[in-house]
Amino acid sequence: MLSVSNLSVQFGKRVLFDEVNVTFTQGNCYGIIGANGAGKSTFLRILSRKQEPTSGNVHLEPGKRMSVFEQEHNLYDDHTVLETVLMGNRPLYEIKTEIDALYADYSDENADKIGELQVTFEEMDGWNAESDAASLLSNLGIKEELHYTQMSDLDGKQKVRVLLAQALFGNPDVLIMDEPTNDLDYDTITWLENFLANYENCVIVVSHDRHFLDAVCTHVSDIDFGKINHYSGNYSFWYESSQLAARQRAQQNRKAEEKKKELEEFIRRFSANVAKSKQATSRKKMIDKLNISQIRPSSRRYPAIIFEREREAGDQILHVENLSASRDGDVLFSNIDINLAKGDKVVLFSKDSRATTAFYEIVNGKAKPDSGSFRWGVTTNQSYLPLDNSEFFQNDLTLVDWLRQWAKTEEEREEVHIRGFLGKMIFSGEEALKKSNVLSGGEKVRCMISRMMMLRANVIMLDEPTNHLDLESITAFNNSLKKFKGTVILTTHDHEFAQTVGTRIIELTPNGVIDRLMSFDDYMEDTKIRELRDRMYAVTTV
Repeated sequence: MLSVSNLSVQFGKRVLFDEVNVTFTQGNCYGIIGANGAGKSTFLRILSRKQEPTSGNVHLEPGKRMSVFEQEHNLYDDHTVLETVLMGNRPLYEIKTEIDALYADYSDENADKIGELQVTFEEMDGWNAESDAASLLSNLGIKEELHYTQMSDLDGKQKVRVLLAQALFGNPDVLIMDEPTNDLDYDTITWLENFLANYENCVIVVSHDRHFLDAVCTHVSDIDFGKINHYSGNYSFWYESSQLAARQRAQQNRKAEEKKKELEEFIRRFSANVAKSKQATSRKKMIDKLNISQIRPSSRRYPAIIFEREREAGDQILHVENLSASRDGDVLFSNIDINLAKGDKVVLFSKDSRATTAFYEIVNGKAKPDSGSFRWGVTTNQSYLPLDNSEFFQNDLTLVDWLRQWAKTEEEREEVHIRGFLGKMIFSGEEALKKSNVLSGGEKVRCMISRMMMLRANVIMLDEPTNHLDLESITAFNNSLKKFKGTVILTTHDHEFAQTVGTRIIELTPNGVIDRLMSFDDYMEDTKIRELRDRMYAVTTV
């Protein structure tokens, strides 16, 4: 359906792609993965004809339509919401526009032309177009009263949802999406997962959300060594099998029969897990055809994130009593009573992200509550990864000197000790001498993780820790938190993080707190809790 032939991309002396030949076929969903800078977004721009390669070409089968999830949020500000969605199917929209123009200047002369266009319009299911577009918008959280609103009057998160509806509208033959889950809540992401898992055409997607990739992908397309290779299965299968391939390559002395038996058992185990998935579809039965023999060890570097505690905390961790906070006339949360126990791994959650950030700022002494109090246990020491880390990077210190600011002893101040923590986060050699005020978003987060490891706290607080990180860092971070023996308070839009780390869910609402000892998936799927949440979010203003 969509093929790439002899594709090469070069910027100066840097070769991004070298003679790439791949084909994307109907009925499959391809998750494009690769380290930061590997060229994922560049590849999508080339597929969608928004960027020319250095050499080679992209061929879309004649008569097939491609749709692209737009990243330019202000592109349709002069149009209504519903009209913007209809523009996702450009041929249908152009016919509709022409019919409307002819009716506006109706005469006997153009009556025949209108009739011809209406026949074509009907063949394209045009008479159901507006209702289909409205249904998509509603499923994506854009209420009916907004459908005829100008796009310029929507906020950024609403625009993202409208542009997502535009991309999905009209059943395109090839659907290209770059980070489609950004700015979506869990319920909307779940809807999108189900939609794409049952989508019958071709999907090509880049995402840092592992749960999303696992839910929708039939194939992983790995950008590595300047090439792109397709592998059957979802992201988890690719990750685990590539790790297995690396271990087997390192064990050169093992007999071939032992290796083959290990591979076969791995595929059986993974296939069984997928078959039990609540999201299993007929497309996902392709897992039965998995073959690990073609997968080779990746060239990627995974950070070594290891959180150790300076001391073990006592039984009293954090006591919160009658805590309330508001912003700009909106009640974020009120009457919050919480008592954390040693070893709790809490997913702190709210429909309004301002609520969780306000809670972290209050318990870290950076903001005052409207009412209430909190008290940390005397044996606790905390480290905090804030949503906005810009205040930490205002100087021009080298990374070695930057991290040295949090050293507690002379031994910790030694450069070899500092470089050890930076090296674990892949700042080695000259990279450790970079200036702290010129770092990228991902590099800043990796520095903050180095700082957290160095602090050796027994309570870790994380406000959207996966922002700006690549899949390798996210995976390593996730694994480290699962192993951590201390207490974790975590807010994240990464479903896999929430489900695999959290053992307790605390949801802050304008009318109190919901506090449950259970997994994140169980919490989100519980119908009684869902009904309670709806009541707790009744509009409250100061």
